[in-house]
Amino acid sequence: MKRSSLSSRKALFWALASFTAAGGAGLGSNKASGQQNAMDPARFEKTVVVDGLTQPMEMAIAPDGTIYLIELAGKIKAIEPKSRQIQTIGSVKVTTEQENGLIGIALDPRFAQNRWVYLQYSPPDFSGQHISRFTLAADGLLDLQSEKLLMKYQEQRQECCHHAGSMEFGPDGCLYIGTGDNTNPFGDSQGFAPIDERQEKSAFNALRTSANTNSYNGKILRIRPNDDGTYSIPEGNLFPKDGSAGHPEIYVMGCRNPWRLNIDQRTGFLYWGDVGPDAGGDGPRGPRGYDEFNQARKAGFFGWPLFIGNNRPYLQVDFSSGAIGNAFDPSKPINFSKFNTGLKELPPAQPAWIYYPGGESKEFPALGTGGRTACAGPTYAYDPELKSPTKFPAPMDKTVFIYEWSRNWIVAVKLDADSNIESMERFMPNEKFIRPIDLQFDQNGSLYVIEYGETWGVNPDAKLVRVDYQAGNRTPQARISQAEGPAANRAGKEPLTVAFSAESSTDKDRDPLLFTWTKVNSADAADRVAIGTGPNIEHVFKEPGVYNVEVKVEDPQGASTTAVVPVIVGNSIPTIAFVSPQDGDFFDTGEKLTYQVTVTDQEDGSSDEKVLNSTDLDNLDPSAPDRVSIQANLLAGGTTTLNEEALPVGLKLMRSSDCFNCHALDRAIVGPSFLDIANKYRGQAPAMELSIERVLKGSTGVWGKVAMLPHAQHTREEVTQMVSWVYAAEPDPTSQTIRGMRGQIELAQKPENQGAAIRLTARYADLGAPSLPSLTGYQTIELKPRLREAERADQIVRMSELAGNKAGQGKFLGAIDHGSYFVIKNVRLDQVRSLQFRVCSAGAGGEI
Repeated sequence: MKRSSLSSRKALFWALASFTAAGGAGLGSNKASGQQNAMDPARFEKTVVVDGLTQPMEMAIAPDGTIYLIELAGKIKAIEPKSRQIQTIGSVKVTTEQENGLIGIALDPRFAQNRWVYLQYSPPDFSGQHISRFTLAADGLLDLQSEKLLMKYQEQRQECCHHAGSMEFGPDGCLYIGTGDNTNPFGDSQGFAPIDERQEKSAFNALRTSANTNSYNGKILRIRPNDDGTYSIPEGNLFPKDGSAGHPEIYVMGCRNPWRLNIDQRTGFLYWGDVGPDAGGDGPRGPRGYDEFNQARKAGFFGWPLFIGNNRPYLQVDFSSGAIGNAFDPSKPINFSKFNTGLKELPPAQPAWIYYPGGESKEFPALGTGGRTACAGPTYAYDPELKSPTKFPAPMDKTVFIYEWSRNWIVAVKLDADSNIESMERFMPNEKFIRPIDLQFDQNGSLYVIEYGETWGVNPDAKLVRVDYQAGNRTPQARISQAEGPAANRAGKEPLTVAFSAESSTDKDRDPLLFTWTKVNSADAADRVAIGTGPNIEHVFKEPGVYNVEVKVEDPQGASTTAVVPVIVGNSIPTIAFVSPQDGDFFDTGEKLTYQVTVTDQEDGSSDEKVLNSTDLDNLDPSAPDRVSIQANLLAGGTTTLNEEALPVGLKLMRSSDCFNCHALDRAIVGPSFLDIANKYRGQAPAMELSIERVLKGSTGVWGKVAMLPHAQHTREEVTQMVSWVYAAEPDPTSQTIRGMRGQIELAQKPENQGAAIRLTARYADLGAPSLPSLTGYQTIELKPRLREAERADQIVRMSELAGNKAGQGKFLGAIDHGSYFVIKNVRLDQVRSLQFRVCSAGAGGEI
């Protein structure tokens, strides 16, 4: 590898990309975009395919595009990327203790003919891992009775950890299998080489595994599966086929935790990420910790636990006395351990291809700083004959995609003709990939990425995403934003003047856009009247009725989308307001909340004495209190802030569309509540397709008087995600709802909700009007707990959120320095007499 050329040439690849992008911009809207020999990095687009995954681990993509994805607890799922439908097709029994589970998947090279799936998993009744072949039945489900156990290898389970787990077929038809060193890295190793020779510490010694030619652990194995469920040893492995020098399945040894591997399908070169040890700096025992990305063109020994990085040696250590001996020699590595059952003299150690510490890397500065979990992704092979509008462009040919689970990035490593590093640069640097855990290209040249989610465990933001290169003209996105001022209301008495704005519409190609506005009578969808052009219009509705106002946004190439908002003429939206409590008031845990609200509606009347005395409105009718609902919700985070990344795909699509103009989760607005829809159709398979058709093409008379306009701006796949979210809607278990204009609410406070705020939402549904639907007005306030966990502050500066068993909710603010502070906003100081803090210090203390 030409390391010396890296610093001078590292910017070449992406500098070229930026230059061609700028040149393309100068051509106006000539989307030569389509010329795949040029590249504009802004044309890479990320799309969520499915979410709601539970500890997703690895995937394999079939020739027909079906994605087979495994989850740690043993489930195998099939995902149809066009419809975004996901199905659990099988489950294997696994133990998930100490990082075990279902950890690897690969499809047979002849999968289209034989339907064979290979799984790497941790059976509960065997201390180690199984490599098994299964067959998919005609119905698409995994036939568990078809299991053929190719091989198994033992591991110790008294101590953690490092099982690696990753499988891939090479172009030679051989199956490559990653295995971890199965060694506890903690204890007396101090983050350096775990080579503890004390008899009771064998699980703390990787000379027992990674550097042992007679151990399958800490290796990358290479076998050729046979049709009968056995395997043979291919040519080119590290040791003879007769096993005289070591296990003949071993291709690479000296690995610590080769968590993700991939193979260049043109050259056959093997790439893998090896997660390294934790030492924060160089010490008497050897170098600090490094993670590695490795390239193997042939079989070899890659150093662990004797060497790290570019063959930086560790030193011999007597763990009983602490005495430190000589450094190991990478040209003549010796496995001296009494736990070694293989060769003593090992092959020469191979240096890492790319290596980096937790701090800044002088050799590879593009990798940044932070935690370390190296993973190696696929090598892109550009196919000029492939007819795909989303395939990656020609400049990405011979690019290895490496990625970091801890640092949330993907880096493109451009190779030269000899597969040496030509350049390396962040891929989509402005896009966040939340702990990427597997990358694969599909048959269309698009890149799929599994995002594991924010934490080590189960995450609400775990998802599968796809990255496409949009080479051609990109469709503009129509949006109607809420206007301000007296013409902002979209419901009221006739004549009603309403202002509309589509200035928030976007076009990624920055084309000039044409705006066409249409008024549609919901009682007669054929009654369409053009009402204006341009991004902003104002229109007077003279006749009572329910209308939909539609804007079509079109670019010069004819690509267009529409956005729709409803307007109700002849009925005003009522107002409801809390008399008590007020927004921001404090509440005491366990106390009953006493509330009172007032209602005013231009058609129904008012309950507010001040309004009655100053207007000609009548008192509300006696049934009005039954149309008032008060909903109380515990806010377990102490905040109402939405984490957009954690939202389901369907909900995010709905939030960006017009769905919430007419619907809400638990109340009718113009249309029915989503809960009502879910309760009516849940579990009815034919209803799903019918609902998708209604959203796409529109419908009349299904839920009442108001028609729903077509949503042609969405694809069938997007609407499927949206309807799937609605069908899965459930009531909030932390909420309570009562009726009436005054009363008391008592919410049960559980220990896990300590410090939670309470959100109160008051709603009033009016009586409607002839041929017009009932409208709902609402007000939401938030009540503050007197106990506030510090880590739930609105702003935290120069402190870190840390874990602690004795802290409230298991977390606290630590790493405090001079000038550290946190901010809690919107505090009613008129209701505060004193403040108490829970603080501890292991040092000199300080002042608040």
